[in-house]
Amino acid sequence: MQPIKFTLFPFTRFSLNVFLISLVFLGDHGGARITLPKNVSVPALIIFGDSIVDQGANNNLNTLIKANFAPYGRDFVSGKPTGRFTNNNTPADFMVKELGLKDLMPAYLDPSLDDNELLTGVSFASGGTGYDPETPKIASVLSFPDQLSQFKEYIKKVKGMVGEERTQYILANSIFLVVASSNDIANTYFTIGIQRLHYDVSSYADMMISSALNFIQDIYKLGARRIGVFSAPPLGCVPSQRTLAGGKTRECVVEYNQASQLYNSKLQTAMQYLGSTLEQSRVIYIDIYNPLLDIIVNPSKYGVEVVDKGCCGTGDIEVAVLCNKYSPTCDDDSKYLFWDSFHPTNKGYSILIDQVLGKYVNDFF
Repeated sequence: MQPIKFTLFPFTRFSLNVFLISLVFLGDHGGARITLPKNVSVPALIIFGDSIVDQGANNNLNTLIKANFAPYGRDFVSGKPTGRFTNNNTPADFMVKELGLKDLMPAYLDPSLDDNELLTGVSFASGGTGYDPETPKIASVLSFPDQLSQFKEYIKKVKGMVGEERTQYILANSIFLVVASSNDIANTYFTIGIQRLHYDVSSYADMMISSALNFIQDIYKLGARRIGVFSAPPLGCVPSQRTLAGGKTRECVVEYNQASQLYNSKLQTAMQYLGSTLEQSRVIYIDIYNPLLDIIVNPSKYGVEVVDKGCCGTGDIEVAVLCNKYSPTCDDDSKYLFWDSFHPTNKGYSILIDQVLGKYVNDFF
């Protein structure tokens, strides 16, 4: 199958002031291990995507989209900020631990990374990125082509460590996750709006999916076989989007949620198509829209009290550099679904990932 092509539109660099303003719009449990099917092996977890699974890749980039400062990481080991866009662990950390691989997922770009970590998985994700090629340009972060180049470099390193045959085994049996779309929809399309000049919501979703399809085919050609692709969340209910477009009462923004739903419907169909055409593959659409929305609509069911504000600052708008050591934070973040105005707390992620793992883990085999 030939990769799907799409046209790139000219890009104009934004000033530092626009970068600072746009930051507020970006998106973009160590218990028992999950039980895998009999005779199944998962040697590694390999992740691509945005700030939801950025483990510190942006720390040394020339970008404002960072989280390697307080109060990020407040509840992490020794209260250390690491570049994770939350107060403690990310979904990547939860999943790698539940798979029994290791306690924490490292960033591929971590300068202190031990080469042995490569064998059990790394994250190539970069906060602020997306499927739309314009999205990482706006944020000055790693694009999906950048992450793909790093993955190729990763494969060479692993081959140098364990040889060709073992490397191919690792690639074929590992779980690959792709997490993106939030920054594209919430920021590039709706808030900054540069792509609204060229697309309606439906055609913009098609462009994003075309990019996602190309990327998945690329990692498949490099050896990936078990691939999970996350849906868009209910972006209209994220605190920053409520503030920006939800009116005086900060209600969930219906238009944004409808855009997420339309994209998700198209993505699910595309993933089913890939799963049926890429030989010996498992390409899984992972719905996070409905589980996250259920927490928002029924917080008491999950032991959560605050779902419309983040713990950091006022909770309305602070994210990345706007959530900093001068920002007051809530006393008990376990009562909050969101840590900042865009990213969930450790508590929120733990609830969400418990549901995702329970529902989808067997679909990879």
